[in-house]
Amino acid sequence: MSMAGETGMEQLTSGASNRIIPILRTLRIPLIFLQSIILYLLLFLFPRRRQTAVGAADEAPQLQAKTARRRSVWRREEEDTLRRRALAEGWDMGFETADGEVRCRWGTSLFFGVRRNALFCRSWLPAVDELKGILIIIHGLNEHRYTQFAKQLTSCRYGVYAMDWIGHGGSDGLHGYVPSLDHVVADTGFFLEKIKTENPGVPCFLFGHSTGGAVVLKAASYPHIEEMVEGIVLTSPALRVRPAHPIVRAVAPLFSLVVPKLQFKGANKRGIPVSRDPAALLAKYSDPLVYTGPIRVRTGHEILRISSYLMQSFKSVTVPFFVLHGTADKVTDPLASQDLYNEAGSKFKDIRLYDGFLHDLLFEPEREEIGQDIIDWMEKRLDGSGRY
Repeated sequence: MSMAGETGMEQLTSGASNRIIPILRTLRIPLIFLQSIILYLLLFLFPRRRQTAVGAADEAPQLQAKTARRRSVWRREEEDTLRRRALAEGWDMGFETADGEVRCRWGTSLFFGVRRNALFCRSWLPAVDELKGILIIIHGLNEHRYTQFAKQLTSCRYGVYAMDWIGHGGSDGLHGYVPSLDHVVADTGFFLEKIKTENPGVPCFLFGHSTGGAVVLKAASYPHIEEMVEGIVLTSPALRVRPAHPIVRAVAPLFSLVVPKLQFKGANKRGIPVSRDPAALLAKYSDPLVYTGPIRVRTGHEILRISSYLMQSFKSVTVPFFVLHGTADKVTDPLASQDLYNEAGSKFKDIRLYDGFLHDLLFEPEREEIGQDIIDWMEKRLDGSGRY
């Protein structure tokens, strides 16, 4: 695109659709290869039960070698998690004014999710004691950075909490690997309950970007979660993610089971730009906590699965929501956000489409205006002024 050409930078991207499309092209393989995979599965799942004593003895060293390899992989993943967590802990989250005064209280913590995974969390609280409300941030695929947005929120007396998914930021798990987005949905609900318990009487909102928007929308479909929030905010939600070929929908579950952690070399960080701000792109992709490798098979399948579920559930949405999308977004579909707004049964709902804006709205040059639009919507919700 012209932006990349003018700056001389390579085009970078993250998110949902653009990282899946190369996978879908790669998966269009000859039928004979698919048959060989199925045959391998059958042999793997149904091994011969009758083995001679000699055969069993021959297999013993092989089993020991496999066990050693598994332990080695587990150690490498654990070491990588500890490295990322140390980086996350050392990340500067404070806000200082020109005279050195800090006007924000911030901290980090670990939260244990539904699978007892340690999830890295951040909090930013304004120096004043009384909060207008709290915004809980659920990031998108392969990202985690919302410090500037948190600064804007705390200046308006909102508290901010953010949770890194499994496999992201400083949380447990193989970097970039999400075994189940349903677990992320459940973790979101538990995290919300924790924040509500720690801040009784303070109204809460859920915020989700891209795939995080899909997670938040599904979480809010559960009545007990909807009751705990004043509303949800979705930026560039991943609501319509389609395979490039019909065969992909059929084979994706199989590949997800057989090689869930496999990376597709064709799905790298080159591709569709997600921001018109070159500095924001550089900061994002130079962050070691941002996963920039090829998408993993199970992660891609989970995005397809939650997207398909949500597309069939628009009419059942009743939570108050505000959806924001850039019309030039090529990562997720702005028309899907329009469909959500048109079809949802929510009494209070609003949509804002930004002409010519790209995927990462809060990293666009107009991020301050977009952040203010979100704050204005929350304050109208708190004022009880109705539909906007």
